[in-house]
Amino acid sequence: MAEHSGSHAVGSPRPGAAIRSAVVTATGETGESGYPRYAGEGMVADIDPATHTVQALLIDGSELDYGLSVRVSERETDG
Repeated sequence: MAEHSGSHAVGSPRPGAAIRSAVVTATGETGESGYPRYAGEGMVADIDPATHTVQALLIDGSELDYGLSVRVSERETDG
């Protein structure tokens, strides 16, 4: 589901490279943003199902730092 990447510095991942990713599943709840909530592997995200835009994100209980971005991708399944 969510990947987030940060700015490039010596010893850090190249721009656009994932520094953290997680597979999340729907919780059946609605988040504070009003969008469906998804959770898994330390991430909690409110995601707009129509646009796949992440409206809110917590990583290990903390908000995403400024300058970092998040991207949603569909999980590939075999069958």
